[in-house]
Amino acid sequence: MEAAHIRPYAEGGEHSPNNGILMRRDIHSLFDQGYVTITPDHRFEVSRRIREEFDNGRHYYELHGSSVAIPSIASQQPDKGALTWHNNSCYLG
Repeated sequence: MEAAHIRPYAEGGEHSPNNGILMRRDIHSLFDQGYVTITPDHRFEVSRRIREEFDNGRHYYELHGSSVAIPSIASQQPDKGALTWHNNSCYLG
């Protein structure tokens, strides 16, 4: 497991719990490249471009639409603004 910045530090994101989310290493890499995202309502989404560009991704598509577990402590929950930024600025839809 790795801690992923939702909005990268280089793009104005902070080093704070609400700008991070714990992910498997492979999913973290796909998240950083925009092939997967987490919606502001905490759903996992997978871009069709994994299939189009790499002719694979079946395992990831099985996760599409699933709910993502988040911390129960509000101050540690992913910031909805950061998630919206990732969806609009990084996600390849």
